[in-house]
Amino acid sequence: MMEIISAGFGGQGVLTAGLILAKVAMDNGKNVTWIPSYGSEMRGGTANCGVKISDDEIASPFVKNIDVLIAMNGPSIDKFEKNMKPDGILIVNSSMVKDRQYRDDIKVVEVPANDIAHEANNPRGVNIAILGAFIKATNLLDKDTFAKGIENFFADKGKVNPANQVCFEMGYNSVEN
Repeated sequence: MMEIISAGFGGQGVLTAGLILAKVAMDNGKNVTWIPSYGSEMRGGTANCGVKISDDEIASPFVKNIDVLIAMNGPSIDKFEKNMKPDGILIVNSSMVKDRQYRDDIKVVEVPANDIAHEANNPRGVNIAILGAFIKATNLLDKDTFAKGIENFFADKGKVNPANQVCFEMGYNSVEN
């Protein structure tokens, strides 16, 4: 089972990123849970969601021991880094978080997600760039399968944005293995 927290400011797409992860994993035969957490702050305040993905049944939807933390800002790292498992993966938006010390028992993947979204002319694609890095860093699902899943997620909502695939690809390619 993989336990994931996606966190950041409201408006950065952290809940949507978690929902995409859950939906694509579910569409590919995995058991999933997705629990959003946000207060009245919404846009500009803090938001996060917990996602569990497993081949087996999931007893509790609550994420306690984080395998992967997607952190879109510094306060998200402050809040959740201490709950990461040793050898966990921290995927950090390095466009927002700079010159920071991290635990030495986790793998840190820095992704300039805001810069990628800007370069792709897709300002709302920051979370999609992060998901590209997530797939490369975790190998949770095949890259092409996940890319198609993102496309389907938005198509189901009547939205088509080819720049999302550009952000995903650039995020994926930003990670060195």
